[in-house]
Amino acid sequence: MADILTERVSFPANGEEMPGYLARPEGDGPFPGVIVVQEWWGLDDHIQDVCRRFAREGYAALAPDLYRGKVTSEPDEAQKLMMSLDMARAARELARAADWLAAQPYTRGRGIGAIGFCMGGGLALELACASPHIKAVAPFYGVNPQPIEKVQNIQGPVLAIYAEHDPWVDPPRRSKELREALERYGKRCEIHVYPGTQHAFFNDTRPQVYNAQAARDAWQRVLRLFAENL
Repeated sequence: MADILTERVSFPANGEEMPGYLARPEGDGPFPGVIVVQEWWGLDDHIQDVCRRFAREGYAALAPDLYRGKVTSEPDEAQKLMMSLDMARAARELARAADWLAAQPYTRGRGIGAIGFCMGGGLALELACASPHIKAVAPFYGVNPQPIEKVQNIQGPVLAIYAEHDPWVDPPRRSKELREALERYGKRCEIHVYPGTQHAFFNDTRPQVYNAQAARDAWQRVLRLFAENL
């Protein structure tokens, strides 16, 4: 297992310094980069752990802190934090994060990947629509960009992951809309709905919904996507 470095960083975004969490392998690289977009809980232990997992696989993984230090484990508080977030501004901040990561000497490469979960799944797709750096994107149980025509700007393949039982997202409708739009604009896509799973099944800190088998399979699909495109 590769030795990794982790640190708190900041980067310019919308006229201010934005915080984030960075994990990368030891050494000079260059390593492919990944932007990891948080769930509605904030930049919590799970999202930091996802960054470290990527680092152990040879990636420089940056999780921008969209809530500026606020983290919660309470659904009501998480909903308030998400509702108070300006999503258009957040998407611009993520694009600046991709600019910053792409400019680091240890992340020179073919491009950057993006992955996000729940709220972050939708934002990862928005980022892929907005940033030319993003060459592959893996949204987990996220909503679609609005208007959906934005997907014509995506620069690489999309791996969209859904849970079968997810009233938050309505996978049949969302996945159909996304697939049709991506195909309409000639974009490569893979859409996978995991049977018997619930929203947030990838999050191993939430035992009531975590599904180890589906999470392992989804992780391998993400690693394959990024290995082939970054």
